[in-house]
Amino acid sequence: MSASSTQAEPQMNATPLIDVLLVLLTMLIFTLPIATHMVKLNLPHGGPQPPPSTVYLDVGWDGDVYWNGTYLASLDELAPRFASIAVLENPPSLMIVPDKRAPYERVAQVLAAAQRARVQKLGVSPVPD
Repeated sequence: MSASSTQAEPQMNATPLIDVLLVLLTMLIFTLPIATHMVKLNLPHGGPQPPPSTVYLDVGWDGDVYWNGTYLASLDELAPRFASIAVLENPPSLMIVPDKRAPYERVAQVLAAAQRARVQKLGVSPVPD
């Protein structure tokens, strides 16, 4: 027999190790941004305050305007009421509630008057079906 015999030498298969390392690397990439993500919030200071009141401004189907149920003869009566709301430190919310058949022009005029008076808390109620 010759001195050089051909015996198979054991070799380590590195493919499963590489697969495990890639999975661990992928998990690290996905979890690292979540662990370091911070949300900065400006939280209010002081005690709880009562919620501001709400003023309802209804626009009827015929274009009539009602301020908390009180009929207003013209849009000129809205300006002083809007001005009194705009200057308050904790102003009430103004909720405009148009009727389903209310003329769009009248609703737009009410919104424009509120904008001119610089009303900050303004909402438009959805029109029910």
